[in-house]
Amino acid sequence: METSSERPMGTSQQQDKAIYLDYNATTPVDPQVFQAMEPYFKEHFGNPASAGHRWGWVAESAVTKARAQVASAIGAKSSEITFTGGATESNNWVLFGLISKIREENPYEPIHFITSCVEHSSIMKAMGAVQKMGVEVDFLPVNRYGQVEIETLRKALKPHTKLMSFIWVNNEIGTINPIPEIARLAKEAKIYLHTDATQAVGKIPVDVTEMGIDLMSFSAHKIYGPKGTGALYMRSKDPKVQINPLIYGGGQERGLRSGTLNVPAIAGFGVAAEICQKNLPLENQRMTELRNFLWSHLQAAIPGIRLNGHPTERAPNNLNITLPGHKTEMLIPRLQKMGVSTGSACGTGAMVISHVLTGIGLTSEEAQCSLRLSLGRWTTQEELTQAVEILKGAW
Repeated sequence: METSSERPMGTSQQQDKAIYLDYNATTPVDPQVFQAMEPYFKEHFGNPASAGHRWGWVAESAVTKARAQVASAIGAKSSEITFTGGATESNNWVLFGLISKIREENPYEPIHFITSCVEHSSIMKAMGAVQKMGVEVDFLPVNRYGQVEIETLRKALKPHTKLMSFIWVNNEIGTINPIPEIARLAKEAKIYLHTDATQAVGKIPVDVTEMGIDLMSFSAHKIYGPKGTGALYMRSKDPKVQINPLIYGGGQERGLRSGTLNVPAIAGFGVAAEICQKNLPLENQRMTELRNFLWSHLQAAIPGIRLNGHPTERAPNNLNITLPGHKTEMLIPRLQKMGVSTGSACGTGAMVISHVLTGIGLTSEEAQCSLRLSLGRWTTQEELTQAVEILKGAW
């Protein structure tokens, strides 16, 4: 299966020469993915739980195929994939489902979780919630690149540590965590390892079996699939991971997440995963070349520009930059032709500073001068050249 050369609307210069550089936030649905989804809205509209007729059988077949496609893309078995509403849901389910399981078996057993200070907000806030439930949580510091250091993690382990959860590729700064090394420590200590791999799947090689991951969350809309669907991988042996169900009801998804499945989205997720798996080496190389092109031209155009995150151990499509002395809230009105993300946001009358940027040592002032530029499948060198000019002009 080849990546479609057809460019979705809104990803190029078709809309008043707009340049989309926010692929880490979401991606357009690949035309092949949309084509695969369309029949399940219309002629193949059956409920996969309807086992007594062909409409249900066709829908169930689509889900089975997609489950195999998604599993193959991450080196898992089909039976280890549970479809969810997205990575945020999967992340929450891991934490609360594991706590529920442990307390069901032993209500008085102490529980300790370990995470880092630069996780996605769905982990950060969920960890805050589990603390209120009496769970002990350590938010480990990271190095200046945003990576968890193994010795720091080793020192944080306790006899009642049940889970360590670390983001694989940071969604803001693109830094890659040493997940294989963390997994070895987790196995040695007999502790579950969960990773939020939302920005890793489709961008870097991921093999949950080879790398020893126990639980992994990811989403379709980060890999050119539809929004509103994702997955949770749960290891089936060595060790077999068991957490309590997320939603009770009709018994869908092996009774772990009941409710009628979103067949069109799941079918699209499967095709998106298959495309990413097949094209990963070429896309990785192309993204790396484009990112390096953008970074070198930005350095030449803007004196004092700084890169946030690891210089080499980073996702191939991500650049997080600081423009010293230039708050992005002042630049954004001059960047209306570009889709980018900033290191701060103004909500409910208060300035919210990125915890990731402050977590790697940036001051609040520096975080407010930072931008995330994330490239994707339809980004061109011509667009990046224009983006440099726009940023230079705004600066």
